Amino acid sequence: MSSLSRAAEVLVGGAANGGAWKIPSSQTADALNSWAESARFRIGDALVFKYDPAQDSVLQVTRAGYLACNVSGPVAQYVNKGGEAKAELDRSGPFYFISGAPGHCGKGQKLIIVVLSPRRAPAEASSPAPAPAETEVPAVAPTSGAARLGLKMGWALAAGSLFGVFGLGSF
Repeated sequence: MSSLSRAAEVLVGGAANGGAWKIPSSQTADALNSWAESARFRIGDALVFKYDPAQDSVLQVTRAGYLACNVSGPVAQYVNKGGEAKAELDRSGPFYFISGAPGHCGKGQKLIIVVLSPRRAPAEASSPAPAPAETEVPAVAPTSGAARLGLKMGWALAAGSLFGVFGLGSF
């Protein structure tokens, strides 16, 4: 039986940050990435960026664009509707976001999100493991008198048991 997880809308920075897409304070320069590292993101979730569109924007960029704070040629630019922009996480792997406002990314307004791979549902019915193959192993000849005696005694006991069970002889 598998459980389905529902997509969630996730406020960037969390409620503790006021959910604002803004330049972090100098004491928490990496606050957005610290927040992201403590969260779990799944395919289908949507990030909600809250900001004033007259002052800022959200760009999805490549890793190189993220590291260089390069705003030219973004992978995507999100439209702010009613004070927020939403970015759907449509695949597993890393997503890189930076502010499109001049100088903001360099001051720490950037974010890396890592989306988990989808869970694989357990197999409904697994087939039984194949039986081990039977192979004949050649008998090893005894090498000492004690081993030969042990083998003879083993055969004698086995033969005696057969005679006793089947009543083939009396002593």
